[in-house]
Amino acid sequence: MHSLTEKQIRSSFVNASKGDAQRAVLPDLAAVAWEDIDYLGWQDPRKPELHYVVLEVDEQVVGLVLRGTGRPPARRQLCAWCEDVIDGVGAASFVAPLAGTSGRRGNTKGTAVCADFRCNRNVRRAPAAWEVRTQDPELLAHQREQRIAGLQDRSAAFARAIMAG
Repeated sequence: MHSLTEKQIRSSFVNASKGDAQRAVLPDLAAVAWEDIDYLGWQDPRKPELHYVVLEVDEQVVGLVLRGTGRPPARRQLCAWCEDVIDGVGAASFVAPLAGTSGRRGNTKGTAVCADFRCNRNVRRAPAAWEVRTQDPELLAHQREQRIAGLQDRSAAFARAIMAG
């Protein structure tokens, strides 16, 4: 992912008012390892029910506001974006208001995403022994690239659905 400025992030939100985007508490952008992430996700420290995701979709920066507790349910569920159940604290359910008139009427779309937005790390971790039965570095690298591409495709598809309203 390309490094982003505060202004780029605040202007990228497709399902929030300009005022809501300006009031969002952003993470420390200087501490973000942009080259190691496919999306930037964080929880608002002042309003724990609000979560934000910024990603690149078709070479455009898209920001989404998500609502949810950010806590994983009692039962483990699969993250819809990284499809990982091994690492992290598990997936949590989130809803995002749709963009435009539909979203202002209260229409939303839901998904289950890693509660701590760990997807970027999950797709880059070494596979467990039962996932890939090889030590071939080329096959392991290919498997990692496939997981990264899957995360990019699934997160972008969710963002496109929100933008379509």
